[in-house]
Amino acid sequence: MLRSLALKGRRFESWEEIAQAVERATVYWNDHRHPFVWGRRRRHQPRRQPGIALPPKAA
Repeated sequence: MLRSLALKGRRFESWEEIAQAVERATVYWNDHRHPFVWGRRRRHQPRRQPGIALPPKAA
């Protein structure tokens, strides 16, 4: 979460800029707080089915 909110895709010139970005991300996260569920799959990743792969469907 911290990486995506504060650090991802950004370049910093000093440690102070990094500290400010982390502080802003923390304030944002606390203002928009909600329960964090560990181990939840992301929506764009479908759940994998165990077993052997199915043969391709004929067109």
